Amino acid sequence: MDQGWADAVFLHWRIEAAAVERYMPPGVVPDIVDGTSWVGLIGFRMVGAGLGRGLPVPYFGSFTEVNVRLYSRGPDGTRGVVFVTLDASRLAVVIAARGGGIPYVWSRCSPVTRGEGGQREYGYDVVRYRRQASSRFAVRPDTARTAADPLSLELTARFGLHSCLAGRTLYIPNTHTPWPLHPAALTEFDDGLLGAAGLRVEGPPASVLFSPGVQTQFGRPRVVAGP
Repeated sequence: MDQGWADAVFLHWRIEAAAVERYMPPGVVPDIVDGTSWVGLIGFRMVGAGLGRGLPVPYFGSFTEVNVRLYSRGPDGTRGVVFVTLDASRLAVVIAARGGGIPYVWSRCSPVTRGEGGQREYGYDVVRYRRQASSRFAVRPDTARTAADPLSLELTARFGLHSCLAGRTLYIPNTHTPWPLHPAALTEFDDGLLGAAGLRVEGPPASVLFSPGVQTQFGRPRVVAGP
């Protein structure tokens, strides 16, 4: 599956590994980066998703997504992400993805952009249709600087995900060119998605990043061996 990810906003908080162990699929443990585990609130615009290469699905392949994710390590040391929730604005996509074990939630999701030039801001607004949870956040990226430190790269360059389907733990690989990644300043934040997922964080995010986007491909899932 090909997917384009545009105007990606990354907000990350440190969190104790013990607080996220219950979200890990069987055989998978929380990954530790810079001394702790992490939880991310990530928003982006999906552009031209489709099966195979170069075959985007009209209408349904482009939508806004906001996800809450954790960081994982498989029994063979493979590192990935675990999605706790993924809010999306296309009901058909939500139904199809949930059938594949990916925890999508149908929501009204829309991008937020304002300002011009170096003052331009990017963000996302989410309101769930069936559950009382919402989120709105925005950042102002510093596009004159590049975020190339090890922590920023480890939190964003994750080439696969762990999930559970029909009692089996799966790893779905992903590949893309390096993110064009920039540090950013948080300009607006009012979130209920982390709390709705049962994840408690305090204070502002420890890492705030932005990328104009990247083209990415997902590969064939494989079953993860038990510990």
